[in-house]
Amino acid sequence: MFEIRHCYLKINSLFFGLSYEKFGLSSYNSAMLSKPSYFKFAPSWIVYSFIWLFSQLPYKLLVLMGKGLGKFLHLISLRKNVVSTNLKICFPKLSDTQRTQLIKKHYQELGLMVTQTLKAFLSNTQAIETNSIINGSEHIQACIDNNQGVLLVAGHFTSLDMGGKILCQKFPIAGMYREHKHPLTEYIVTKSRLKYATKMFKREELRPIIKHLKAGGILWYAPDQDYRRGQSVFVPFFNHPASTITATHQMARLSKCAVLYFHVQRNEKSPYYTLTLSPRMNNFPTKDPTDDTKRVNQEIEKMVKKNPAEYLWVHKRFKTTSDGKNNTY
Repeated sequence: MFEIRHCYLKINSLFFGLSYEKFGLSSYNSAMLSKPSYFKFAPSWIVYSFIWLFSQLPYKLLVLMGKGLGKFLHLISLRKNVVSTNLKICFPKLSDTQRTQLIKKHYQELGLMVTQTLKAFLSNTQAIETNSIINGSEHIQACIDNNQGVLLVAGHFTSLDMGGKILCQKFPIAGMYREHKHPLTEYIVTKSRLKYATKMFKREELRPIIKHLKAGGILWYAPDQDYRRGQSVFVPFFNHPASTITATHQMARLSKCAVLYFHVQRNEKSPYYTLTLSPRMNNFPTKDPTDDTKRVNQEIEKMVKKNPAEYLWVHKRFKTTSDGKNNTY
């Protein structure tokens, strides 16, 4: 599972009492899921029942509760050093006052991330979906019409799950994930996502993923974190060297798919979410994985700058250094 470094899942685990994994989708369907024993996992099932009831609350009320949770997370300074360090690296021109304000806003979004994710997983969100906007859907549709696979590259934003659910109502989208260690977490999260996603691939399943893309499928993937596995290169992220996985280049090269970018932004008022899909990247992939990976980071930077408070700054993006010694944090 992801360690505490992945606060997106860490915060969710505060509610489930379980270990979450990064967002993604897997290659089996809901009929293949094995429900964990009610007796063996009785405490977790009880917690889940309360979580489910909580998720049924009206969206606007969950927003208020999420903001309250965000204030609490800020009060206890959850990974505040990591957030502050990341912002100093990525936005060095911000004054101390501006950085403090952005940090407060980010913690508010972290709290909202919890309530949004639970709502997306466990409740009916039709009213939210119909009050959201999708810009650029014609770019995916053009690929579908040509029976060309699409690698949909996203960043780790706090609205990632809700945005994914909204987009999946319009297009058949699959994605990648790393398996949960706790059986009940694996069951609940996977079952929830399979209600709107077409497939879920474990990230080790390269051959099925390439086959999916070659057949004209759409795969949602977020390569913007410091992963321990996979081929990585050091390329700039906000002008700072960041260990970045080259999988975007590799999957595009092997499958001949189109590469598009997917950005999600939460809005205070209706429309509740704005989803933006980019045109396909020109001349991608090239023969140079390092140059291609640099381009990927540049596109994710553009998304972050649109709504920096919603980016997952609690992740230690720069923890891996070229010398393997001087940990940024």
